[in-house]
Amino acid sequence: MTKKLWQASSQKIKDSNLFAFEKYLSNKFNLNFSKNYKKLLDWSIKNYPEFWSEFWDFSKIKGAKSKKKIRKSKIFHKNLFLPGTRLNFGQNLLSKNNDEKALTFISENGFREEKSWKQLNFNTAKLIRFFKEIKIVKGDRIAAYMPNCSETVEAFIASSAIGGIWSSCSPDFGTNGIIERFSQITPKVLFITDQYFYNGKKINIIERLSKILKSIPSIKVVVIVSYPGKKYLKANQKLKKIKLFKWDNLMKKNPQKINFNNYSFESELAILYSSGTTGKPKCICHRAGGVLIQHKKEHLLHCDIKEGDNVFYFTTCGWMMWNWLVSVLASKASIVLYDGSPMYKRSDLLLRICEKEKITLFGISAKYIDALKKYEPNLKYKFKLNNLKTICSTGSPLSKDGFKYVYQNIKDKVHLASISGGTDIVSCFVLGNLYQSVKLGEIQNKGLALDVDIFDDDGKPVKNIKGELVCKNPFPSMPLKFWNDKNDTKYKEAYFNRFKNIWYHGDYAEVKNTGGFIIYGRSDTTLNPGGVRLGTAEIYSEVEKFKEIKESIAVGQSWDNDVRVVLFVLMNKKYLLTEQLLTKLKLQIRKNVSPRHVPSKIIKVRDIPRTKSGKIVELAVKNTIEGNKIKNKEALINPEVLKYFQNLKELNY
Repeated sequence: MTKKLWQASSQKIKDSNLFAFEKYLSNKFNLNFSKNYKKLLDWSIKNYPEFWSEFWDFSKIKGAKSKKKIRKSKIFHKNLFLPGTRLNFGQNLLSKNNDEKALTFISENGFREEKSWKQLNFNTAKLIRFFKEIKIVKGDRIAAYMPNCSETVEAFIASSAIGGIWSSCSPDFGTNGIIERFSQITPKVLFITDQYFYNGKKINIIERLSKILKSIPSIKVVVIVSYPGKKYLKANQKLKKIKLFKWDNLMKKNPQKINFNNYSFESELAILYSSGTTGKPKCICHRAGGVLIQHKKEHLLHCDIKEGDNVFYFTTCGWMMWNWLVSVLASKASIVLYDGSPMYKRSDLLLRICEKEKITLFGISAKYIDALKKYEPNLKYKFKLNNLKTICSTGSPLSKDGFKYVYQNIKDKVHLASISGGTDIVSCFVLGNLYQSVKLGEIQNKGLALDVDIFDDDGKPVKNIKGELVCKNPFPSMPLKFWNDKNDTKYKEAYFNRFKNIWYHGDYAEVKNTGGFIIYGRSDTTLNPGGVRLGTAEIYSEVEKFKEIKESIAVGQSWDNDVRVVLFVLMNKKYLLTEQLLTKLKLQIRKNVSPRHVPSKIIKVRDIPRTKSGKIVELAVKNTIEGNKIKNKEALINPEVLKYFQNLKELNY
């Protein structure tokens, strides 16, 4: 039996949005789910067109809903939900217009500002007027090279309100990374910060502008935003044929009343990018209606977000969780934005913010929990966190020790919702719910109306066996298309080449009899010694227990007509990779995971490559050690560290 860590009280369940939705369905269709998640889930999957239509009504999405629930197609991704429905995404995010707090911005240097719903509406109206003045129309691309601040949120809402297509990257992307992404979508407008700060270091961004503009001639208008709380950096560049505006000057305009036009449910909302670690980043275009209804489902039914809640997610605007966080506004809750290092000057900085800001949902990555566990092993409920109801963890699999650490050190009476999905669907396939208990090391269940399963290599469903995570029914937040993808060639290759007319997600995972899920990592980086597939996450969960090791990365190396497991470790200061430590490490992996998981080689390195969102990049390391070309180093925040993995003599015997 898997250990139960937490269960919602009967009162909490009765007060939940999930129970309110259950009652709504029961009254309408004469059903009885008895607060049983499996019953509700089964109904939602079997009747998924009805589910999405009914959830629209229940969640009071603003717009004109058609009577038709779905336009079915034999081609999986061509199924259309609520065909003929029209809405305005921006209008739904501006869900209130009063003096209550809508968002809070905090930077690592301590600068803090609040904006009310009235201010948010006011500033968005000014930007909409500006877009009209520069003749931006529906379908035009609006790009942002911005930190996670309130100005970025306001520009996004204004873009969605006029039917623009938004695309954002955070300032930690280098110039070439920005050019590689934005040049593919030919934006007309660029919002750019002048500088940003990370771990006490000031980084000049505005000096990169001229190169960006030379490489992306479609950009005709640039809006420069000064970093919050700082004076403008001077842009000593001559920019020909470019209309240059300062954000502060735009905010001096008189706002006009916003007349929201409704656009198609399928209307383009935003373009997000694949990591680009296997080639040029794919431009994934998402639809407004699909994103809104899926996010509201996750926020209301799975995270129990309510009006007046205060939601935080540690993210940059180059990661899909930023889009997920901003959509919280549609549920009449406020959001908290943080920009900078999560451990600037103190390892418990984010928890301090959580307590001070009275956060109700605290969103972080599994890697953050692992780091906190190392730096603050005996936190022992240092912070009261009286308002905190939910902790969400994503980005990589959360280990069993990560689960234990949360309940033994951060808060014992909290809903820990490990969640997993991706940029591809800008949402989650598997996540939490209040009806079921939280079990050690498991994601609670699949999302409502999503027929998620695990397939073996022959395409047959399996339980308690590792395999490929798939979704067997269409859903509204499927990407609309990939940009510049004739005949959907890349789209079909990404999701439908493995199993016919079944969404293949590329996660190596397992589903338990309880309905709980365990994610073991990406399919393309699973280890395959002796033909047996192993997940890297299982190795990491053991390595993370060693205080001597800061971080690790495991890959499979082709060797002697087979594959052997190689583990690279980044040591913490003051510690050495001794023979004693090597033996101890191997014994623990053998004992707690399996003999097959024990690395053939354990090698010390100076650093580990990662993407802009902080994910370690196993495939880049594997290709480097095997002498293969790295297709897109610009996807990495630190590509220079790959040199540490080249020509290692330890890998030659």
